Amino acid sequence: MPQAAVLAAALAALAAVALLLLWRALGGRRAFGTAAERATYSALHEASLAAPPLRAGLTADSAQRSARHLRALLASNAVSVTGRDELLTWEGQGEEHAGQARELAARALATGRPTVEVLRCDDPDCPVRRAVVAPLVVDDQVVGTLAAYAPAVGPGLVRAAGEVGRWVEAQLELAELDASRSLLAEAQVRALRAQISPHFVFNALTAIASFVRTDPERARELLLEFADFTRYSSRTHGEFTTLAEELRSIDRYLLLERARFGDRLHVTLRVAPEVLPVAVPYLCLQPLVENAVKHGLDHGRGTVSILAEDAGSSCRISVEDDGAGTDPERVRALLAGTAPTEDGGHDSMGLGNVDARLRAVYGDDHGLVVETALGAGMKVTLRVPKFTPGVRAS
Repeated sequence: MPQAAVLAAALAALAAVALLLLWRALGGRRAFGTAAERATYSALHEASLAAPPLRAGLTADSAQRSARHLRALLASNAVSVTGRDELLTWEGQGEEHAGQARELAARALATGRPTVEVLRCDDPDCPVRRAVVAPLVVDDQVVGTLAAYAPAVGPGLVRAAGEVGRWVEAQLELAELDASRSLLAEAQVRALRAQISPHFVFNALTAIASFVRTDPERARELLLEFADFTRYSSRTHGEFTTLAEELRSIDRYLLLERARFGDRLHVTLRVAPEVLPVAVPYLCLQPLVENAVKHGLDHGRGTVSILAEDAGSSCRISVEDDGAGTDPERVRALLAGTAPTEDGGHDSMGLGNVDARLRAVYGDDHGLVVETALGAGMKVTLRVPKFTPGVRAS
């Protein structure tokens, strides 16, 4: 599971546990009994509503969508959220003073410390005469401010503004982690696209050309399959796809390889229908199947077996060949990314890339499991959870 998703899940779990403990402490009654219990529930509820917009980063839209809940958390008459250079939103009373928000934020932006400010106002009964301005710091950079407004400022509001400000910072840091993970995932997928063997493309087109005169209809069908394969392999949207789509692309790849190798390549495929809708990382199986074809034909002919089966809360997928196998120590080096380039080559990138992506999405216990030995072929197995927060096929 991505680090950002782990942290978000932990926060959600913490809130759920807190509510459950309160519920049990009250003997399952319909309402919380004491004022403290009701306040705890209210705070958790408002935090859960404010978090999703902030996970998109600090923007005018996210500030506007979260401001009402932030004001409820602070129990203040108004709140404002600014970026480095502009007011993003004002929520609550005294909106006529919104023009002063950026000016009031200047000291907190410059020093990175909370400040207490006085608004310019001639009305002695104004509900927003004072403000506590908390800086929002992400990656050691002040990116904006959160201000709470009231007729007067006491220690309670100062402390509340600081605590809520730190909570907002945590949500913005999660947004940064999400963005970094997305960029890394895109880079990894680009690397996989680049590694799809140029030899395969050349040989596939050569095989298609060989049928143009002898079997034009088959040549046309193979060309359409090749076009669909390259279209899927070069798509630019979505980090995840369904197992059904991934297997459909692999079927096209194997169809083209069988056109090239004929009966030298034998393929067996067993898939449980119930796992076809499971979301999997895009291009997570293609490199494994390519490697199996490559190594399965080490002796001139070979068999590649693909199995996808139901394993309770997970889908278990294996790709196996009966080729020459390899040294297990070399496989460890491939997965660790320490194999020399001249030794690792194509399968080094493929195995290491897929293993890293699986661990990043689902956790270290979901990396590739490789069974091999010299002269014993190779079997690569992976487990994909049927449901993971934040993972959805597109």
